[in-house]
Order: sequence, then C-alpha cells, then structure tokens
Amino acid sequence: MRTAIYPGSFDPITNGHLDLVQRAARLFDRVIVAVALSEGKNPLFTMQERLAMVRASLPPLPMVDTDCFDGLLVDYARKQGGQVIIRGLRAVSDFEFEFQLALMNRKLNEDVETIFMMPKASYTFLSSRIVKEIARLGGDVSCFVPDPVRLALSAKFKKSQPPCP
Repeated sequence: MRTAIYPGSFDPITNGHLDLVQRAARLFDRVIVAVALSEGKNPLFTMQERLAMVRASLPPLPMVDTDCFDGLLVDYARKQGGQVIIRGLRAVSDFEFEFQLALMNRKLNEDVETIFMMPKASYTFLSSRIVKEIARLGGDVSCFVPDPVRLALSAKFKKSQPPCP
C-alpha cells in the first residue's frame, strides 16, 4: 500500500490544502493529513484545535486519515509506513525553502520521497497567514476556508479583539 503523508501546521486549513488532499487521495492508497505541533510558528490555534478543524473540514474520503505529530517528519513517516511526503508549492517563492526541506529529509531518510503538488490556479495566492489577517480585520474568509474554519476564526477573533475607543 502506497502511503503519503501531507504534513503542515494547518493554522488553519484552507481550501487550497483541501484541494491537495483530494488530489493526493486519487494518487495514493492512503493519505495521512498530519498536523505538526509547529510551536516555532506561534500558531493561533492549538494542535488539538487544528486537528479538529482538519477533521471537520475534510470531505468523507475513505483513504484519508488525520493525525498529529511532533518531532522529525521523516521519523513520523517511517512510523506510519509512509513512502511519500506531499508538499504544496503555490509560487516560485515557495520552491527554495521546500527544496531545502526535501533534500534534508532525503538525507535523514532516503526511503521517503517528497512530491511537490501545485494547487489549482484559483488557490495560488492563498495562505493561512493571509486568511488569519483577513479574519482578524473582520473580513469575509468564506471563499478561502471551509465553514468549520470560518466559524473558528470568527470565534477566536471576536474574543481577542478589543473594542474601539
């Protein structure tokens, strides 16, 4: 069975992420959407909140599982029997960093390959960081994220925004 790991902070998961999951599910026998702890990124949502949003947002695909992990991705991939790491590339600016990660992962475990996938053209501009900023400023993110994420963002920012004087 060919198992692919699609790792990310998913803070939060976007429609671009979901596009890659659905396309990867057509290519592999099993896809694990793996939420990384990512404390260095200062995530808005806890790992458990992000995992819950991923689970609530994914369409029912029998070959897609969700999980979370901390530590080296290649170690996680080995434990899950993963042969492939899926990484998304939106623009050339993503390539250099992702290429370095892929080469480092290969050095750490040459049995795990990295495959780069490009999202649909309509999602090339989309990032979790931009979605959070739009939501923080009170903008409508409904065309960028699934409804469970929109609701979670709305709740998070209503609690944290001080009223204007």
